[in-house]
Amino acid sequence: MVLNPYLEAIVAGIIWGSSGIFIKYLDLPPTTATFFRLAIPTIILLLFFIVKKIKIFHGNNRLILFASILNAARVYLYTVGFTLASISNSIIVLYTWPIFTTIFGVLFLKEKVHKRTFFLLFIALAGTALIYLDKEFSFSDNNFVGMTAMLLSAVIYALAVIIFKKESGKYSEYEIIFYQNIIGSVLFIPFILVNKPLPTLPQISLGIVYGTLIGLVGFVFFFSALKKIKVSTVSLLSYIEVISAIILAIIFFQETLTWNMVVGGLLIILATTLVRKEN
Repeated sequence: MVLNPYLEAIVAGIIWGSSGIFIKYLDLPPTTATFFRLAIPTIILLLFFIVKKIKIFHGNNRLILFASILNAARVYLYTVGFTLASISNSIIVLYTWPIFTTIFGVLFLKEKVHKRTFFLLFIALAGTALIYLDKEFSFSDNNFVGMTAMLLSAVIYALAVIIFKKESGKYSEYEIIFYQNIIGSVLFIPFILVNKPLPTLPQISLGIVYGTLIGLVGFVFFFSALKKIKVSTVSLLSYIEVISAIILAIIFFQETLTWNMVVGGLLIILATTLVRKEN
């Protein structure tokens, strides 16, 4: 059955919106949870490539593997963010990444932007500052540390997106997903053995579902939609992830939204939406 591409993009956003729920319920050290997120898609796709006799490495391997290292750092910080901070705060801060993508596009790809874009960037950053407004500026405060980790994750993800965008024409969507995860899946193997206590069978089972659903299925839907409709349209539909994450956070963890979270989040979404329309 072939799904409508708009529905595929929405499904991807809803799936990704459940990430924070998985991480909270896994209740594992961030390094262990990161291993499941990166290793499971890698293993599944490696087996797929072997069965289909697809040559794995070709093209600009150095650049694409550097992007994989960035993605490993990004996923780790992403996991730390959801582990320490509230899901609502984390997901809103995460969606500053398109703003950083625009900045990096100008710096590294020499993309031209309208003057109004710089004003929109300021609005998005102002929205981010507003979300931090009621947080204690202290590295002993878990929520502050978690949100800062998520902000760094957004910056790194934006840089990785620039690289994958530059190289995407040379690889299939399955290869890109594989390259995204391969380095991190190797780097985080030791933590499975070092971190104590070891994951229980229920945690391992949930970790496998988490890695498969978030790291593979969500991206398959996303890239499938990307082939059929405009990038800008898919990008706008991806904001369903923010709504999905917040709704799930309220249902599962009774999280509440403060005025500055709502206003700051709306500023970020508005600015990012308008930036994408201009590009």
